[in-house]
Order: sequence, then C-alpha cells, then structure tokens
Amino acid sequence: MADYTKTDAAIAKLTPEQYYVTQESGTERPGTGEYLHTKEPGLYVDIVSGEPLFASADKFDLHCGWPSFTKPITPEHVEELRDDTHGMVRTEVRSTGADSHLGHVFEDGPRDRGGLRYCINSASLRFVPRDAMEAEGYGAYLDQIETPR
Repeated sequence: MADYTKTDAAIAKLTPEQYYVTQESGTERPGTGEYLHTKEPGLYVDIVSGEPLFASADKFDLHCGWPSFTKPITPEHVEELRDDTHGMVRTEVRSTGADSHLGHVFEDGPRDRGGLRYCINSASLRFVPRDAMEAEGYGAYLDQIETPR
C-alpha cells in the first residue's frame, strides 16, 4: 500500500497557485484550470501526495468553470468538512493523506449518477494518463478507467 502523505519536498515543488489552493484553501479563477477541458482517459491524483482521487470516467462538464466529478475513485481518499467561510455553508473536499484542499461538493450533479458534483481545482490535481498508470504505480485502478476511444 502506498504512503500518500505530505512531505516538505512535495510542498517545495508546488507552484505558487498550487500552494495557495492546496495549503491555504484557495480557489483558482473559474475557467483557468489546466484540467477543465481534459477528456483523455486516466486518473486524477493529489498534486502533493499522489493519492488517487478521481477517475476520468466520472468527470463531466457542468460549465461551472472547474473540473467536476460525480464521485471519488476511492471514497476513503476524500474527506468532506463543513465550510462556513465567505458567508456561505458548503462542504469542503480535502485529500485524506496529504490534507490538501481540493474544492467543494454540491448536490447539483447528474441525477442518474448520484446527484453530486465534486467541483475540484485543477491546481490541486495531477493527471495520470491511462497509458502511464501501470508504470506510475496506479495499475490497480485501470479497471475503473474507460478505454480510449
């Protein structure tokens, strides 16, 4: 089992935006995220720890300005916390291993897929293409990733 934790070395490699989002619970500007329009099959992992978070098969476009997913690939890798900042009550999403801020979860997702929308900052993620998953140690998740079209 891999050790998905935060290390000083991983934090030192973050860009200023990645640091702001993951370590200071920030939000990238809508429509600017690297993975907003990614349609390639693969796995989205925590930028800090490499913890597997979301599968491309669960990604959808709600035109909200951030990548959206219907569910985490492994629910135990995502923690949901009450967030009452900015005069709102929302549910924050954090990675379990590295405690990285990922985004928020809302109840306006596709009804036929559970009704949830995990609205996630691209800056908190690293995308691992399907063809690289085995080599990078994510082979156990290949059965949850759609085959290329």
